[in-house]
Amino acid sequence: MQQKILLVDDEKDMLEWLSLVLEQDGYQVRCAASGEAALDLFRHESFDMVVSDIRMGSGMTGIELLRQLKDLNPEIVVLIVTAYASVETAVEALRYGASDYLFKPFKLDEIKLIVRKSFRQQRIIPDARGQQKKMRDRYRFSNIIGKSTPMENIFNLVDKVARTNTTVLLHGESGTGKELIAKAIHFNSLRADKPFVSIDCGALPDDLLESELFGHVKGSFTGAISAKQGLFEVADGGTLFLDEIGEMSIVMQSKLLRALQEREIRPVGATKTNKIDVRIIAATNRNLEEEVQREHFRKDLFFRISVITVFLPSLRERRDDIGLLSDHFLKKYQGAAAQPKTLSPAAMELFLAYSWPGNVRELENAIESAVALSDQAVIQPENLPERIAAYRQPDTWEFSSEDSLKSKVEQFEKELILRTLSETGGNKTQVAKLLKMTRRNLDYKVKRYGITSRFAG
Repeated sequence: MQQKILLVDDEKDMLEWLSLVLEQDGYQVRCAASGEAALDLFRHESFDMVVSDIRMGSGMTGIELLRQLKDLNPEIVVLIVTAYASVETAVEALRYGASDYLFKPFKLDEIKLIVRKSFRQQRIIPDARGQQKKMRDRYRFSNIIGKSTPMENIFNLVDKVARTNTTVLLHGESGTGKELIAKAIHFNSLRADKPFVSIDCGALPDDLLESELFGHVKGSFTGAISAKQGLFEVADGGTLFLDEIGEMSIVMQSKLLRALQEREIRPVGATKTNKIDVRIIAATNRNLEEEVQREHFRKDLFFRISVITVFLPSLRERRDDIGLLSDHFLKKYQGAAAQPKTLSPAAMELFLAYSWPGNVRELENAIESAVALSDQAVIQPENLPERIAAYRQPDTWEFSSEDSLKSKVEQFEKELILRTLSETGGNKTQVAKLLKMTRRNLDYKVKRYGITSRFAG
């Protein structure tokens, strides 16, 4: 179907020339010699684009026509043409909704190019809006799985936070869904139609992290064969999610702090700075207050990023949600299977008793594995990952009646440390956090109880 363009100009020769050019390019063209005539045509016919001169005798100006066209159809593509090369005039036209502008005299290829580009944008924008709606729907707070009291408290807090531009710090163990909450904040905010950009600050060395965040100019370092836009600029107007910010070095913390304070960044190798408008959401599984005391994290940066701090509960602290989450992941991974799978009571009992050091991520992986490996409709404990299937609750352990209270406590403590070491792959830092004890105390217990095999390091 031919796209239809309305040309508006008080110069007859210009109208005839533009009509010929655009018709040769495959468009259907109608002409109007004034803004008033254009409005009358627009009210009675359907057009895909209007190309209008900005000054037309003593009648309606192109800017006035633009405003009235946008009132009639906010989606109409309007190009403004002017012989008066004024930046202020061009800016005014864009402010009132013009898609682009062109200065007279212009070349044949220029008008063809700008019309094609504007039509491409017209196709892209509805797709982008549809995608934004999908993202908003996906990340509505009501769509995040969780009915427990801790999660209801989280939803209430982030719902309030989302409507502001306040910097947010998300604190929680790995696998608790920090990025999910960050996206929910973004897609429920006034910045929802702008980019959400994320980066794992602990995954890159300083030089690469600086380039990723701030960009670089061509030739600024070996391998910089072209200029690169940094994530701050990519996220301009939107949200930048700095995951695992606690892993960032002191040097990079200083550079980040400057960018946040000045609201501008300097690409690597550049001499000029670029202004930025970005909302920051940071996340960490570290206790940053302790890191500040140990001088591993800058106090001024900590206060800058923790205006609002949201503590995400571990799965152990929201066991009421395990059933809901399990049902959600079962539906996700069994897809359109002819025979839907369910968890047996024994398997669900294990899920409710297990400590879940990997949190929601570990639960999802366990269900995905069980669905893939189970041949039956009902998933049994033997279909679960070994660490879960072999799990024993501490209160099921047997003790001799001859044991003293002290020896029973020590046996319980040793078993608990061994089990948690096993569940975390021997990560003592994580074990200390889970058992709420200092790393020094844990090392003392490990040595005292002779836990010196594969967990000695």
